[in-house]
Amino acid sequence: MRVSNVTVRRRIFVALVIGIVLYTALITRLGYVQLVQGPWLQDKALKLWNRNIPFEAKRGRILDRNGDELVTNISVPTVMAIPVQLEDARETARKLAVILGQDEEKVYKDITKREMINRVPGGRKISTEKAKQIQELNLPGIEVVEDTQRFYPHGTMAAHLLGFTGIDNQGLTGLERLYDDYLKGQPGYVSYLADARGKTMPGGEEQYIAPVDGMDMYLTIDSTIQSFIERELDQAMVAYQPDDVLAIAMNPKTGEILGMGSRPTFQPDRYKDYPSEVYNRNLPIWKTYEPGSTFKIVTLAAALNEGVVSLNEGFYDPGYIVVAGKRLRCWKRQGHGQETMLEVVENSCNPGFVTMGQRLQKERLFDYIKKFGFGQKTGIDLIGEENGLLFNMNRVGPVELGTTSFGQGVSVTPIQQMAAVAAAINGGKLMKPYVAKEWRDSVTHDVVGRTLPTEVRQVITPETSAKVRYALESVVARGTGNKAYIEGYRVGGKTGTAQKVKNGRYVNGEYIVSFIGFAPADDPQILVYFAVDNPKALAFGGLIAAPSVKSIIESSLQHMGVPKRKNGIAREYNPALGQTRYVEVPDMVGLSMQEVVTTYDTLPLVVSGKGTHVISQSPAPGVKIEEGSKIRIHLGDKSAD
Repeated sequence: MRVSNVTVRRRIFVALVIGIVLYTALITRLGYVQLVQGPWLQDKALKLWNRNIPFEAKRGRILDRNGDELVTNISVPTVMAIPVQLEDARETARKLAVILGQDEEKVYKDITKREMINRVPGGRKISTEKAKQIQELNLPGIEVVEDTQRFYPHGTMAAHLLGFTGIDNQGLTGLERLYDDYLKGQPGYVSYLADARGKTMPGGEEQYIAPVDGMDMYLTIDSTIQSFIERELDQAMVAYQPDDVLAIAMNPKTGEILGMGSRPTFQPDRYKDYPSEVYNRNLPIWKTYEPGSTFKIVTLAAALNEGVVSLNEGFYDPGYIVVAGKRLRCWKRQGHGQETMLEVVENSCNPGFVTMGQRLQKERLFDYIKKFGFGQKTGIDLIGEENGLLFNMNRVGPVELGTTSFGQGVSVTPIQQMAAVAAAINGGKLMKPYVAKEWRDSVTHDVVGRTLPTEVRQVITPETSAKVRYALESVVARGTGNKAYIEGYRVGGKTGTAQKVKNGRYVNGEYIVSFIGFAPADDPQILVYFAVDNPKALAFGGLIAAPSVKSIIESSLQHMGVPKRKNGIAREYNPALGQTRYVEVPDMVGLSMQEVVTTYDTLPLVVSGKGTHVISQSPAPGVKIEEGSKIRIHLGDKSAD
C-alpha cells in the first residue's frame, strides 16, 4: 500500500517535534544538573572521596583561685584500625577481642568499615598493660595511639563540685557538664581525597586544621580551704557514723564559694564503681530539710530591721509559749527565766523567737523570708539545685507563724542558708553565690572572661546587719555556740538542731544538727556551714557541728593571713552550757623559781632546763588557755639573753 506524501511529511514533522522536545528536555536536564545541582553534587562527591584523620583538642584544665590544678589531662593509649592495611581482618579481630574482652564479631565489623581510621571497640583509653600486649602482636593495620583522659590530682576532693567526663571527654556532671562548651575546645583534622579502597587520589591536596584546646577554668574555690573541709567531713563520718555530712565555705561579701563538699563521696575517674545516687546528688545544693535554729538568724534580722524588738529589752521564758491553745516549747524544758532579747539569741530560746515572729506578723516575716532568698533557687552555677519549700500563706495560722520563727515547718537547702546568713552579716546585701571565677586561654593564659559578684537585692540596712553580727558573736562568746570560740579572733555563729521529717511525720531520735559561723565578726571574711545528718551521738549542733566549723575557720583565717582581733566580746564561763573556763597565761619570764612556786602554785607547770630564773615560757604571756592546761617554763641564768 502506497503512503501518500502528505502522510510522510506529517510523520516526519511529528518525529521532528518529538525529537526537538526530547532534545530540549535533555538540554534542560543537563543544564539543571550542571548549573543548579552541580555544586551540591560536587560537594557530595567530595564528601565521598574526602577522608579526615581527626586530632582531638585537649580539654581545658580546672584550677582553684590560686592556680592549683584540680582537674587536668593525662596521656593514655587508644587502639585504632586502618582497614586498608589489614592483612587478615578476621584473625586480627579474634586476637583483639581476647585482649580487650569484646565480642569478636563486633570488633570485626568495626575495624573493616570503609573509613581511613576506625576505633576498635573497647580500645579507648586502655591500660598500659593491654596496650603493650597489643603492640607485641605486631598486627598489620592496628596502631596504638596517644589519647587523653581527665586526671584528678587531689583524688576525691570536691568531687561533686567538679563532676566527671565520659569516654569521649564530654562533661557528664558538675562543672564539667555545665561548662562543657568552654572546656571541650574544637577538634582538628587532616583532610585528603581517597578512592573507595582508601588510597590517596593522585593530584589531591592535604589540608590541616589545627585543634583548638579548651579554655582553662579558674574557680573561686581555695584548694587549701577545701582540704580543711574534706578533713572535717572525714572526721565527722568516723566519729558520728551519720547518714551524710555536708559543708560549705563562702566569702559573705562577694558570694564566692571557697569550698564545698559532702560525704559519702566518690572518685571522679572511677564513678562507675559507685551508686548513681552518690555521684548525682550534690548535697549542699540538692538536699532540703528543716533548718532548725540556724533559721532564727532570719527572724532576728527581720525583727531588728523593722524595729519591733530591741536586744536590750527584757523577756521571761517559762519554758514554753502558748499559741492558739498550743504550747510551743523551748529546748530547755524548765525555761531560761528572765533574760534580755540578746540572751534569747545567745540561749536559742524558742519562745523568744516566737514573740519576734508575732510582732512581725506573718506578712512581714514571710516577706523577709522571701527577700532573703528562701523558696527559690539561688542561681549558683551548679547543676541540681533545689528550691526548698515554704508554707502556703493561706495556710499560715498563729501556730505556723510561731514554728516558722524558730526554723520548723520550712524546708531549705544549705546554699540558701549560706546566701541568707551572708546577707544578714555583710551589710544587708543578698549576693548570688558562684563557683566559676574566670576563663583563660590555655596557650597564652590571657583572661578571656570573668564572673563578677552579683548583688541580688538589699534586704536589711547596714546598721541592722551590725546588730546581727554583734548578737551572733555573743552566741559564740557567751551562748550555745561556745564550741566555735577561737581565742584571738571574733567569731559569730548559730547552732541548729532539727528533727528529721519522713513521710510528713517527725522521726523520733533522728536529727540534722548544724552550725553556721563566720569570722572576724567585725569584718567577715569567711562564712562556714556544717551539717551532720542523723549522728549516732548527742544530737546538738553546738556539740557536734560547731567544733568542725571552728576548726575550718581557724585554719582558714591563718591560711588567708587575716590578723587577730581585739575588743571582741569576752568569753564567759557557763558550766550549764558545758563551757570550759579559760585563763590568761601570766608573764613569768625573769622571775625566780621560788617566786614562781610562791605566786603560781596552782598552775600545772612543766619545768625544763637548769638555773634559778625563768628565761622563756610557752604559751606566751597574755594568751588564754583552757583552765588546767600545762604551761612550760625553761630555767636558766638570769643574766643570759
